[in-house]
Amino acid sequence: MKLIIKVLKTICIAIFTWFIIHSVYIIYDGLSDNGAQADVAVILGNKVNKDGTLSERLEKRLETGVELYQNHRIKRIIVSGGLGKEGFYEGSKMKEYLISKNIPDSVIIVDNKGDNTRLTVENTLKIQKKYHFKSLIVVSQYFHVTRTKKLFSNKGFKNVSSASPRYFEWRDFYSVLREFPAFYTQ
Repeated sequence: MKLIIKVLKTICIAIFTWFIIHSVYIIYDGLSDNGAQADVAVILGNKVNKDGTLSERLEKRLETGVELYQNHRIKRIIVSGGLGKEGFYEGSKMKEYLISKNIPDSVIIVDNKGDNTRLTVENTLKIQKKYHFKSLIVVSQYFHVTRTKKLFSNKGFKNVSSASPRYFEWRDFYSVLREFPAFYTQ
């Protein structure tokens, strides 16, 4: 019995250590921006409020995309999100915001079927066949970009960097916890 308890303790310590190392890595990776240029930015969607306004989290992602465009780091912007329970297509609302910030309509590509990260990646790669881009910058919250980059890499698209807004919420603690199993199951 003592051996079983010792083995279980060792396994628990190993999993906890793995979780800590993984979490530190995704935070570091998510907050890193190497300043690279790319053909497109892919801005992942998030909540649109019941009144049609953007959640602050989503607005900060879009502000990051605007900065990338204004600093000539990207040529096009893909906005990807699904139909939220509030009744708005995230991609369309994101495009409205970008246009209000003087981003030309001609450089914005809308994906309203990006209901989750995996679908955003798959849809972006379908869009890539039409627009022939060779590099992209993922824009999302810092805890989310490592998994998104991994999904692109798993699909054979390797030239991916990231940028994330410097926006933090208390719920980020939960989100970092959630990313651990999500990273290994997608």
